[in-house]
Amino acid sequence: MIFDHSGQALSTGRVNVNGTSLHYRTGGSGPALVLLHGVPKASYHWRHLIPKLTARYTVVAPDLRGLGDSARPANGYDSATMSDDIAALMTRLGHQTYGVLGEDWGAVIGYQLAARHRDHVSALVFAEALLPGFGFEEHTALTVDNVSNGMHLWHLGFYFQPDVPEMLIAGHERELISYMIKNERSYPDTATPDAIEEYVRCYSMPGGVRAMLAIYRAMLVDAEQNREAAQKKLDIPVLALGGSAFIGARNEEMMRNVARDVTAHVFEAGHDLAEEVPDEMAAVVLPFLAERL
Repeated sequence: MIFDHSGQALSTGRVNVNGTSLHYRTGGSGPALVLLHGVPKASYHWRHLIPKLTARYTVVAPDLRGLGDSARPANGYDSATMSDDIAALMTRLGHQTYGVLGEDWGAVIGYQLAARHRDHVSALVFAEALLPGFGFEEHTALTVDNVSNGMHLWHLGFYFQPDVPEMLIAGHERELISYMIKNERSYPDTATPDAIEEYVRCYSMPGGVRAMLAIYRAMLVDAEQNREAAQKKLDIPVLALGGSAFIGARNEEMMRNVARDVTAHVFEAGHDLAEEVPDEMAAVVLPFLAERL
């Protein structure tokens, strides 16, 4: 369970939208804020941050298409389609305008959500992500710089290969998820047993690994979508957040390519800010949102 600021469990639900079924958690009161998790995570990723938000905001934390306890359809894993999932979900829940906070692939989807649904998104927090089409691909290259600065994203090429990753990952979901999450953090102990257990549960279910890989395999389509969307820069305020040990200041670089009003902050942390440094993250996010939602 995830709890709000008063210790009350968030309510959960499931809705059919955009050709799939999304599981979500919601709680709090005030302007709406949707939280979009990355991979290999689920909405449980936000459990530390949500209680710091719900006193001021109505928080909606969905499991993305194919992930968590959402349905795992055969297709639709490009970021534009997945952003349309979230727009439809927010409309179904009665939220016509809202802020977006995304991390990792959730940030990429959050950008597409802001670009495709400009009348509905009032602010974007883009945390620890690289945009396909704007430098993401280069980090798959085996270079001295990528390896020495910890940004050789070897797994992208591995995941892109059909069939072989499924064969090798099956039965080893725990080993893969534990390694990926702990290796990308400055504070590995923040990958607590309960979180690992939840992520392993989700990705071990039928279709869990397939859906995860499908998100990566849509990356070249995402790149085209992002370059097209960037022809008209976002006019809404954007906060770019990075962890010094992982993507860091590159988050700001990404957003300046696609948005006009960008502020940024880099934490002494790794890739998973909401689990590694939730207090510090809230201290930066809340003032940003207070002026814009």
